[in-house]
Amino acid sequence: MTLTEILPKLASGAMSSRCLTEQYLAREQRASKLNLYITKTTERALATAGTVDALRQQGTELPLLAGVPVAVKDNIAVKGVPLTCASRVLADYRPPADAHVITALAQSPLLGKLNLDEFAMGSSNEHSAFGPVRNPWDLSRVPGGSSGGSAAAVAAGCVPFALGSDTGGSIRQPASFCGVVGMRPSYGRVSRRGLVAFSSSIDQIGPLTRTVADCAYVLNSICGHDPGDSTSCSEPVPDFTDYIRNEVTGLRIGIIQEAFDNGLDTDTGAAVMSAARALETAGARLQGVSLPYNKEALACYHILGPAEASSNLARFDGIRFGVRSSAAELSDVYKRSRDFGPEVKRRLMLGTYVLGARADEDLYNAALRARTIIRKYIDRLFAEVDVLLLPTTPGPAFKLGEQPNPLTMYMNDYYTIPSSLAGLPAISMPCGFTDGLPVGLQLVAARYEEGLLIQVGHTWQCLSDWHLQLPEVG
Repeated sequence: MTLTEILPKLASGAMSSRCLTEQYLAREQRASKLNLYITKTTERALATAGTVDALRQQGTELPLLAGVPVAVKDNIAVKGVPLTCASRVLADYRPPADAHVITALAQSPLLGKLNLDEFAMGSSNEHSAFGPVRNPWDLSRVPGGSSGGSAAAVAAGCVPFALGSDTGGSIRQPASFCGVVGMRPSYGRVSRRGLVAFSSSIDQIGPLTRTVADCAYVLNSICGHDPGDSTSCSEPVPDFTDYIRNEVTGLRIGIIQEAFDNGLDTDTGAAVMSAARALETAGARLQGVSLPYNKEALACYHILGPAEASSNLARFDGIRFGVRSSAAELSDVYKRSRDFGPEVKRRLMLGTYVLGARADEDLYNAALRARTIIRKYIDRLFAEVDVLLLPTTPGPAFKLGEQPNPLTMYMNDYYTIPSSLAGLPAISMPCGFTDGLPVGLQLVAARYEEGLLIQVGHTWQCLSDWHLQLPEVG
């Protein structure tokens, strides 16, 4: 069921939170081949569900999503629960406090911590120390990354909604590959306190759901200013459910022309354009716009991201967090404790070079200036259009092991990185299938205009039924 179907049943007493939680736990058992979880929190989930049921029977006023099960990406801190970031470096580490989003969802039964690419670095979920997640539509294929566990869990019906994090596209790309809805909110809209940082100036937590309407409910629960996060914005948060309406008359949708010119799978491009034409039939106005900086954005991201990761991950030194190896010399403790996987090592080496004395001293600053140019250019586009429309990914999910070349892998974020660099809200939604695999449509709006994405996205889902398709599980 969708959240839209679950919430009234819980509120009326037609369904108990415990019964609902047990159903999702049982479904995950049938989907064990997907390798969704790193840590399961079954007893905690059932205890929370029981507490919520008791409070509801007493007539206690409860938060919107109270009693609705959730699962979160394992780079989000939950007090006392292992936080691994899918890395051996953090084996057995248990954080002393909850992330802000966990506090916000304290009365939602937590089913567990979901698998991901190690330290959120990857586009396939193959870079996990706990093995790859598999796509529920085809077990031989990847679910996308780095929030692959979150997207696959929602697609397989093992949880009604999940949280992931998005740096270069780590919510939207797996949402596209798995046929679910994934939103990256505006930078600062959701507190990052308790999220293990990859690239601090880009990272953002966001929801993965079955429908756009469900996404609105989750945003209502997790958005808002957090004084404990210096990057958290104080912009007023609207009621996003007010935007669940089937209406796009007069809205200007900008089709990014460059997104359809090079490297795009033919069937994927056709599915995205078919969705655009359906929105036009519903009353929207389509117009072509140019965003010529995709290649520059990709290069900019792969300077800023690794540089910030090099700085952030320096804290995992075998002394303060996670695994500590014994050695006579301190330098050897560091070397033996920092047992990162190959993709993390690759990015840390690149980032350390960027920040090092041998690199051009202006390299990082040049990337910052490039990001500013890209952001200002995209901002100017919103004087011409209300939302931007483009594919989420160049094609459908690829097979496990099919893209061993890192540069080829990085191209999976080609269409998602520009909006990430600009700190803009963006959403991916199912818009078709090619060879039995889901295809994603991406919409981007101006900063803090998540509501507009909800409105256009919901209208699209009123015109289509791709989001209602379910893979066979178990």
